[in-house]
Amino acid sequence: MTADMMRAYVLTGPREGAVREVPVPVAGPGEAVIAVERVGVCGTDVEFYTGDMAYLHQGHARYPMRLGHEWCGVVTATGPGTPTEWIGQRVTGDTMLGDGTCRRCRRGHQHVCENRQEIGIRGGRDGALAEQMAVPVRFLHRLPDEVDATLGALVEPGGNAFRAARATGPGDRVLVIGPGTIGLLTAMFLRAAGAEVHLLGRQPASLGFSRTLGFTDTWTQDTLPDLPFDAVVDASNGTRMPARALDLVEPAGRVVYVGLAGEPSTVDTRTLALKDVTAVGILSASPGLADTITAYATGLIDPSPLVAATTGLESVSQVLAGTFTDRRTNGPKIQIDPRIS
Repeated sequence: MTADMMRAYVLTGPREGAVREVPVPVAGPGEAVIAVERVGVCGTDVEFYTGDMAYLHQGHARYPMRLGHEWCGVVTATGPGTPTEWIGQRVTGDTMLGDGTCRRCRRGHQHVCENRQEIGIRGGRDGALAEQMAVPVRFLHRLPDEVDATLGALVEPGGNAFRAARATGPGDRVLVIGPGTIGLLTAMFLRAAGAEVHLLGRQPASLGFSRTLGFTDTWTQDTLPDLPFDAVVDASNGTRMPARALDLVEPAGRVVYVGLAGEPSTVDTRTLALKDVTAVGILSASPGLADTITAYATGLIDPSPLVAATTGLESVSQVLAGTFTDRRTNGPKIQIDPRIS
């Protein structure tokens, strides 16, 4: 392989992906090139792999594409007009790249910019499942030494979870539905804030793993106790769970929706109004990235046990298809190190 080429995982169609040689990215004005150290694979990536992701059908994304939006790495080059002080910095970055000019961006909401790109997801912006990637520096966050590569690639999901936990408000007892990566990270932030945390799931393996993290109040639908929950976080992908969350929350409580089902789900707004419930939707980690980095660096929470394995680019198809078996634990997250060959 020549110096101007690199390895990347390229998805060319539903369930059609492989490691290819592609051109090394060149930093444009305001951009930096990142040597990728670690990438997390998440449910959004799986939806692109299966072809179910809504953006494919809405015209916001198309094959071929390079996935990967949970990442960290080291800046190796900067483009025109970009400070060279970035070179050598360990960084992670925002997924949502707003245009910076629209009303939403000017109000600090670039993560819902109508014209946004999303790294590895939307608008043709190549993701991190590659040896290198290019990112505008205004979306980068420096990582302190205390945040290693494993934690660095957990900042993006952690930002979503941080926002979900904060959105539950001042309640004493919180139920988190779905003990996957986002659900467990949300539970960790809630526990750190002093809440009594309960987890609702379906699979014995995931509930058992949750208990190894110290969450003893783990339940199935059949065993869930009749307790007043001041807030409920739906971090699942079940179509019935949004309505179930509303049923379970206390009147005047809060429901936080951070999980997405593959098909439309329904919520009876009569219940929402008659119970005087506040409902909050969480799309993006963007407003929570800095706080998440601080939480990891100070040891407020340690999400590293969530990572069940770290493997190379050649294993990405297996990870996305759910056939990867070389796991150390039942943790929900698999990370990719593009340097592994």
